[in-house]
Formats: sequence, C-alpha cells, structure tokens
Amino acid sequence: MAYVTTRDSVEIFVKDWGPKDGLPIMFHHGWPLSSDDWDAQLLFFVNKGYRVVAHDRRGHGRSSQVTDGHDMDHYASDVTAVVEALDLRAAVHVGHSTGGGEVARYVARAEAGRVAKAVLIGAVPPIMLKTDKYPGGLPIEVFDGFRASLAADRSSFYRELAAGPFYGFNRPGVEPRPAVIDNWWRQGMMGGAKAHHDGIKAFSETDFTDDLKAIDVPTLIMHGDDDQIVSIDSSARLAIDLLPKGELKVYPDFSHGMATVNADAINADLLAFIAG
Repeated sequence: MAYVTTRDSVEIFVKDWGPKDGLPIMFHHGWPLSSDDWDAQLLFFVNKGYRVVAHDRRGHGRSSQVTDGHDMDHYASDVTAVVEALDLRAAVHVGHSTGGGEVARYVARAEAGRVAKAVLIGAVPPIMLKTDKYPGGLPIEVFDGFRASLAADRSSFYRELAAGPFYGFNRPGVEPRPAVIDNWWRQGMMGGAKAHHDGIKAFSETDFTDDLKAIDVPTLIMHGDDDQIVSIDSSARLAIDLLPKGELKVYPDFSHGMATVNADAINADLLAFIAG
C-alpha cells in the first residue's frame, strides 16, 4: 500500500498487490465507498497470479479530503497519475457504478498501450440524469434529495441505503447481511462529506456518450436487472449501443451490489473475459 501524489498535490491511496510482471487489473470503486469494496475481487485475482491495483478516489477512503476537484475530469486525471506512477501497461480497468463512469472517461483518453480491456459493472454511463437526449433518466429532484439527505444526516442516509436498495435487502425473501451493511457504512463514513456531496453531481450529471464512443478496446458491461440504484434500462442497455467493441451480460435478479453479494458469479465471468 502506498500513496500517489497528483499534479494538484492530492494524495491518492493505492493498493498494489501481486507480481509486478503480472497482468495488471485496476479496480475503480463506486460512490461513496473505497478500494475496500473490491475485497472479493482483489483476493480472487491476486491468488490467480494477477497484479491487482485499487485506489481510493480523491475525498474517499484514505485519500486526501480536498475541497475541490470532485468531478469526472479530475477523477480520470487522478487515475492517470496512478497508472503512470505504477507504470501500468496493457491493463484491464474494472469500474463499478461511479467507478464505471471514471473508467469510461479515463479509457477514452488513455495513452496508447496503457489499456487492454475495460469492464463496467452496474455503471452510470451514459448518464443518470433525465435530459432531452436521455428522457429515461432520473429527474434532478432525485439527486437534490440525495444531497439534502447527506447534508442533514449522512450517517443515517448511508445506513438506510446499504440496508435497503443497494444490495436488494429490501426485496421480499432477501435476507439482509448485517456485516455487509456495516462494511458499506464504514467505507462511506471514512470519506469526506464535501467530496461525497460534490460527487453526486459528478455521477449523475456527467454525460459519457462521447467517452463510450471513443473506447476502442473490448469492453464488457455487467448489470443486474434488479439494480435499484442504476436502472439497467437507462444505463447498460443504452451504453452497449455506443461502444464499438462492447458486450453486455445481464444478471437476472442481481442488485447494484452484486460484486459483493454475488462475488462468485461475478469473479468467474470477470476471469473468463480477462483471460479470454
């Protein structure tokens, strides 16, 4: 574990495990979490001989709680700083939710030779917000509500999100997993309220249409059809038509948090795509 300093002096916390000559896989977490959210994937792939890298986004986890820069351009620039510091080449970039948007923005602009493949899991592209171009998105009032809840009582808001729709624990017959809920809450509360507040705009209002069109590497989209956070119909089913080399895999009844609660299935499919 180490820190990488960005051009604007932000300290980005990074995990870099496994053989330095192994094929690198870089994982990009969702809002408002940290690299710890990838535990199931990091352990799975490092034990198969891969080099696994995961960072805490600025303002999240153990990275600097800076005032500004909580937007997709800065997020992607921070990824570039990590990639260059570790000299990652021909890497596979895997992003969940907001991290999927980060992957799309970074990969679309990446230096030639740095990226071999990309994976978007429950990811926000092309855009979450309802616009004239994407009328199936969510109205701005939804995200204003997120901001208001975060500002009023961030701790309770995060607990309710993890205990309910994030993992589908609010569905009939689904048994909640208290330790998973606690771990989500722990990660969220490690980060800064300012970064998380600003990050809502970043993940909801950024239009990734041009980024998706510019990605020229094989890209796998993985999405649960019971994702209550990022609806599959307004994200994955639209994004796949914009990717030049895209593949969509739909998971019946899987939630937004499927990489954690359905790790065995997700890891097997990730491995098949990465090794294929």
